[in-house]
Amino acid sequence: MLAGEKGLTNRINMSEINRPGLSLTGFYESFAHDRIQIFGKGEWAYITSRIPEDLKNIAADFFSFHLNCIIFTHGNMPPPIFTENCERLAIPLMISDVSTHKFITLISGILDRSLAPRTMRHGVLIEVFGIGILLSGKSGVGKSETALELIERGHRLVADDMVEIRRLSESYLIGTCSDLLRHHMEIRGLGILNIKDIFGIGSVRDHKLIELIIRLEEWTEDKDFDRTGLENPTEELLGVQIPLIRVPVKPGRNIPIIVETAAMNQRLRKLGKNAAQEFNQKLSNYLQQGKVERNPP
Repeated sequence: MLAGEKGLTNRINMSEINRPGLSLTGFYESFAHDRIQIFGKGEWAYITSRIPEDLKNIAADFFSFHLNCIIFTHGNMPPPIFTENCERLAIPLMISDVSTHKFITLISGILDRSLAPRTMRHGVLIEVFGIGILLSGKSGVGKSETALELIERGHRLVADDMVEIRRLSESYLIGTCSDLLRHHMEIRGLGILNIKDIFGIGSVRDHKLIELIIRLEEWTEDKDFDRTGLENPTEELLGVQIPLIRVPVKPGRNIPIIVETAAMNQRLRKLGKNAAQEFNQKLSNYLQQGKVERNPP
């Protein structure tokens, strides 16, 4: 930190960064001033090669915009006029010894995670055969008990009760848990359990990509559940469509093994293999063949 310490509370609302190369020449159309400004080797070489009068004009134009932060990479020192303006305008001015490419990669990842759209969802997030599954359903339907049985079978807990979901890209959702509730579960009749202490460090993980939602629903005669697997329902979370499976719950049904099978089937679908569609095609071929045999030419 070289200057502008009073501006450390400046808000950063965008995960993208900006390299102001062309803008420093005087072209400020579409200048992304609301992003973090990164001065790499090119920008630094340009401003340090200008005569004092030109540099003064460059600084006047550049600092006429509302800027939130300026960072020089490769350990390059900014000109004194930049330091003076940053201190005067409360714009944090920093230096990093890291190369521009590595620094942008690092800071972009941090900003993506920090500024990603997020929401809270009631349910249990668990990793089953490498697939992140969000168990949802009404309170008391058996989500935590199902997850506990899956953990006992060797699968891993991510979050229980309240799942924090962040959208890291247009099609990826990451689920995690608050620090307070991390590695804990609530089981009616037992209370709060520390899963890591009971089942070991291999039974938990801190975050997981959400690839499937399994909604547990009480079995009633008036509800219609998919029996073929040909339907492909989804549920929208933060603008991302996630595959949805509705599983009826009633005494005697082994829900954990259904969840395990759903996870393995989801892995097959990711590889392009859909058992329901293959069976439907075989059935269509069989019926077509029977029709031909009944109606010989």
